[in-house]
Amino acid sequence: MTDQNALKRAVAAKALEYVQDGMKLGLGSGSTAEIFVEMLAPRVRGGEKLLCVPTSEKTATLARKLGLTLASLEDLAPLDLTIDGADEADRNLDLIKGGGGML
Repeated sequence: MTDQNALKRAVAAKALEYVQDGMKLGLGSGSTAEIFVEMLAPRVRGGEKLLCVPTSEKTATLARKLGLTLASLEDLAPLDLTIDGADEADRNLDLIKGGGGML
């Protein structure tokens, strides 16, 4: 596992700590979000009830494959939590999103 992949897994694991049973959860896009979805799936299979809104078709496909329940933002807003990555962040926590092309 590369250092970058290890960091992405660590970030995804930390994000999982914020997820609680019964949440309406936004699922981001990109490689770190995919790792998060893969790490979230065992909790859902274990009985946690989550309703998820994916931000891309790629995330939706993965989430469906792993058994997550999906809905649209219009059906669930407001969400309790959204987990997503960013391509860059500065000291003020201003973010750049979408540099990887997952718009």
